[in-house]
Amino acid sequence: MTDVLDLDDIQAGALHERPSPYVGMYILLRVNDPHDGRRLVRRLIPLLSPARSVLDRTPSAWLTIAFTYQGLKALGVPQESLDSFAPEFKQGMAARAAELGDVGESGPDHWEEPLGRTDVHIALATLAPDQASLDELVERARRAQDEFPGIDVIWQQDCHQLASGRTSFGFRDGIGQPAVEGVGTPPTNPGEPPIKAGEFVLGYPDETGALPPMPTPDVLGRNGTYVVFRKLHTRVAAYRRYLREHAANRREEALLGAKMVGRWQSGAPLALAPDDDDPELGADPKRRNDFAYRDDPRGFKCPAGAHARRANPRDSLEDEHTVDVRLHRMIRRGTSYGTALPDGVLDDDGADRGIIFVFAGAHPGRQFEFVKTQWLNDGIFIGAPQESDPLVGPQDGSGIFTVPRHPIRRRLQDIPPFVVTRGGEYCFAPGLRGLRWLADLTEESR
Repeated sequence: MTDVLDLDDIQAGALHERPSPYVGMYILLRVNDPHDGRRLVRRLIPLLSPARSVLDRTPSAWLTIAFTYQGLKALGVPQESLDSFAPEFKQGMAARAAELGDVGESGPDHWEEPLGRTDVHIALATLAPDQASLDELVERARRAQDEFPGIDVIWQQDCHQLASGRTSFGFRDGIGQPAVEGVGTPPTNPGEPPIKAGEFVLGYPDETGALPPMPTPDVLGRNGTYVVFRKLHTRVAAYRRYLREHAANRREEALLGAKMVGRWQSGAPLALAPDDDDPELGADPKRRNDFAYRDDPRGFKCPAGAHARRANPRDSLEDEHTVDVRLHRMIRRGTSYGTALPDGVLDDDGADRGIIFVFAGAHPGRQFEFVKTQWLNDGIFIGAPQESDPLVGPQDGSGIFTVPRHPIRRRLQDIPPFVVTRGGEYCFAPGLRGLRWLADLTEESR
């Protein structure tokens, strides 16, 4: 197989950055009639943008279509093909919740219906730089869906960039994206060469030099990618109260928040601005991701347990570990939902707000699941087995977070859960030819 990416076949959403500002909508469908499901796929294909067109020009809006294992089954995909998909995808996220740390309040029993249920079949994701463009595309997709009575809309979620341009916790997001070899977009971290395309798109060599396992037939698997979808509710008031209660003043409050995240709210990394925020650095895309951790092995600048350092340890594991960080890089497409909690408010207003976490990659097991279980949920790799990620780890009110400092480290106790999983799905986004194959399935071909 060629190493040259087929940008005319890959769905744009897998490789294209979200706009800023952005608005979007996620829609989940149930297929009650396989024939209607396949006809809907055929009707939606003209609404999709190939990656090449998006790289050449920014579209007014774009749509991504993906399927759960149950969705492919509902469309009539042969069992031999279904069996060839990644095990995580086949099992579904709800079945793997305990391993992922989605327990207690984050467990599937508490998820929003129908997330994690077997009747989630097709996922549509739309993004646009403005509401008018989004509405136009969503309306076209809805008109297509309305033609087929065998398809039901069973869930939808609006998302939008908050007025601050940051997450509900107040931090600039989407900074550390990997560059994909063959796409041509420059890396956000000048010190990180582009990652092999096979880490994110099936049918191409990955960082090991091999071809990742690919679903069969080839037309369905090639140029496809697995998609992780998670709705994460953020407890912003609890987070603010915790910082306020454990800081002597507002400056220390901001520093403590930065220590937990690994960056200041402006986006300036602690590795480059360890003592005070530097908004100019945080706003500079050429500098704010140009750093490493090798010169800070003990975490005096950025704690080893900080969220950003856990999610991407960079060069900090090169000496004493055998882990190749490049095998675990992820393309993230997180978006915010809900309203922002007003500045200074420390009491929960009852509103649902948070992040829709979307990850695209060729290896759901050694990318998303490895990072979630080994780096975010567990502290063994940083020498602190009892500590999980202070922001997104599975906290139960007894969490610990260590802040190295001279002369004595500070150990924060009783960290409550700041993020609660509301649901999630493993999906597969085929290439455009794969979508046509799905649309053309017949009783005879199955």
